[in-house]
Amino acid sequence: MMRVLRSAADAQASRARVGMALNAVNVRPSCRATTVSLALAGVVAGLSAGAWAQGAYPSRPVRLIIANTPGTSVDTLARVMAVKLGEELGAQLVSDNRGGAGGIIGAEIAARSAPDGYTLLVSSTGMQVITPQIYKGLSYDPIRDFAQVSLVAVTQNMLVVNASVPVNSVKDLIALANAQPGKLNMSNAGSGFQSHLAGVLFTHMTGINVQHVPYKGGASLVAVIANEAQFTIAPMPAVMGHVRAGKMRAIATGGDRRSQIVPELPTIAEAGVPGYVSTGWMGLLTPKGISKPVFNHVYSAVHRTLKDPATREQMQRQGGEPMSSTPQEFLQLIREETERFRLAIKLAGLKVE
Repeated sequence: MMRVLRSAADAQASRARVGMALNAVNVRPSCRATTVSLALAGVVAGLSAGAWAQGAYPSRPVRLIIANTPGTSVDTLARVMAVKLGEELGAQLVSDNRGGAGGIIGAEIAARSAPDGYTLLVSSTGMQVITPQIYKGLSYDPIRDFAQVSLVAVTQNMLVVNASVPVNSVKDLIALANAQPGKLNMSNAGSGFQSHLAGVLFTHMTGINVQHVPYKGGASLVAVIANEAQFTIAPMPAVMGHVRAGKMRAIATGGDRRSQIVPELPTIAEAGVPGYVSTGWMGLLTPKGISKPVFNHVYSAVHRTLKDPATREQMQRQGGEPMSSTPQEFLQLIREETERFRLAIKLAGLKVE
């Protein structure tokens, strides 16, 4: 991006031109003030243009805070987006993973950052919707302390089973669980994680008796591959690679409609659990107070990024469905998701910490 830099020599030359303009004026007194004013106005306009150019956004790298650890589904999709987004912003985009405490660490850093467009925050279901409901005394407000830019992607959860488990549908799984009450293990990525709440909601709505086994992050998927756990419901970006490799089998997805990525799979709702919905999403936030011109620049860059065919293809390959929105639509989604997850959190018996 081109930038106009006014050096000290330029400023000195400008002052010299003002002096020459004043000395050269040899007209009637009544015209002198007008002529001087015009000369000064021209120089001031030139200086103002230089000052505007110096403040043009962006003029340095932009930090993209990802409140998740490397390798997670949110991190994977965020890095795919970042390649094109940096290009559209006209600046280097530096991905900064600040995982931990359910996204609190990254969110706190972003909330305390200057609202100048040089700090962007990747928002997600866990960080924006789940964590604020199970942690009290947060140093930031998950809605009021940020400006919602746009939804970026929807990530449906996927019901997967160990490749050797003799089930090919949701009804098969329910029948197997009922035939062996308490014998099947259902893994999750840890208390309060999306896979945990998705699993709790599933067992509640089906009435099956299985063992919920918590693991640390991606270890929950390794457990299914090794048949320590027989099934799980996890974000699609985290499991698609294993499904394609034949290490686990997908039997349904958790959206309110079939996934664009695997349209051959039924939703859990249509496969035997009416009303079941369990999805995730990723979006982009900035600290509250960002100026309208800078906000609009970021907003437009995000929407151009999500229209890019190569970016869309890469996100879909990772299990995300690219989807943009207006700031108002994104805010409404956050509020609706907060209410939807409130039931799952209650069913899981999670205590506010």
